[in-house]
Amino acid sequence: MSSGAFRPLRLVLAVALASGLTWVICHAVGLGAATPYGVVVAALFIRPGFDRWPPPVFVLLPVVVAIGLSLGTFLKPLLEAPQVWQFAVVTVIAQILGQALPDKLMLVRNLLAVLAVLPLLGSNATWLGAWQQLLAVMVGMLTATLLQAGLRLPQDLQDAETDDRGEGAETPLPARTIARRFADPYFWRKLVVAALALSIGLGVGAATPKYLYFGVVLLLNDSLGATLARVRDRMLGVSLGVLMPALVFNTMEISSVSVALVMGGTTALMLGLRLESSLRTALISSGVTFVGYGALTQWYIPNRWLDYLMGCGLALLVCLLVRPLSALGRFQALARETQRLDGTLRALLPSAMEEARLLGQQRQFRQLVQRLESGSAP
Repeated sequence: MSSGAFRPLRLVLAVALASGLTWVICHAVGLGAATPYGVVVAALFIRPGFDRWPPPVFVLLPVVVAIGLSLGTFLKPLLEAPQVWQFAVVTVIAQILGQALPDKLMLVRNLLAVLAVLPLLGSNATWLGAWQQLLAVMVGMLTATLLQAGLRLPQDLQDAETDDRGEGAETPLPARTIARRFADPYFWRKLVVAALALSIGLGVGAATPKYLYFGVVLLLNDSLGATLARVRDRMLGVSLGVLMPALVFNTMEISSVSVALVMGGTTALMLGLRLESSLRTALISSGVTFVGYGALTQWYIPNRWLDYLMGCGLALLVCLLVRPLSALGRFQALARETQRLDGTLRALLPSAMEEARLLGQQRQFRQLVQRLESGSAP
């Protein structure tokens, strides 16, 4: 039997061990309040294929975490204003900093926007707290990297090399100058809505309005199809990611064992349901719900779900009302021009498929893709 047959079991074991050990190490070195940061990063740092992370990640992630947390920690005492104004100012600065980064660092933009507002959510934000959170992240990264290396088999690296050479390799994004990035109207659409998201959440009576902000920052994309795909992934992850915390919360106190059971159990659940694409979101949901809030789980679960749902609705509403862009329409227009499934169309494929699914046009869309693959598009 090939090593790939045991990979799901190894993944569950690796996530459980990385989460539990990170919890132990963080508490042992006095990072108690920052432990959730380390646990979540440790779980996410285990790659499903057990292939190695690119070396720049080990520098880039700590730097982004440090910049994001420092931004909120530095500005909070300077902004003597209601929380909605603090959120708005910090959000605008974080979004502008993120947009200044090259497009190949697109994922860093959302991470920076999330980290920058985290110090605003607590009653006090200190430089010591930010330093401890950064250390917890680094502990999670190191623990997960060592465990992953210990559980890696030679076949894992061979499979990763095969994927990189084949269709599994990602299509590189075309480079844009900084002027073109800031001329993008969809960036300004997201910036304005993100700055207003917390006040909208308070206005509609959300129990945890911050999740409307996170919904806009993480889910709002250029096209309706891309936003729909992210909304589906987010709600699946948030919904299923709370099951293990809810089960373990009522039977065990929070400890290294219960943390390992929750994070490993969530991984096993998502793999068993063949929802690997939503695994990361589910692990974040489990880590935040159980490790981050512990005793608040019972009231926190339904409110977090409802408020994230409102955040999803806000992102979709903005997509429909403000400069709507259809990935499916663009895919069909480009297909008529190129007559083949090139890199640009492959990048649009997931978003266009999401819109086709919503409109009940999956069959026609699949037929179009098959014609493009054979080079016989009409």
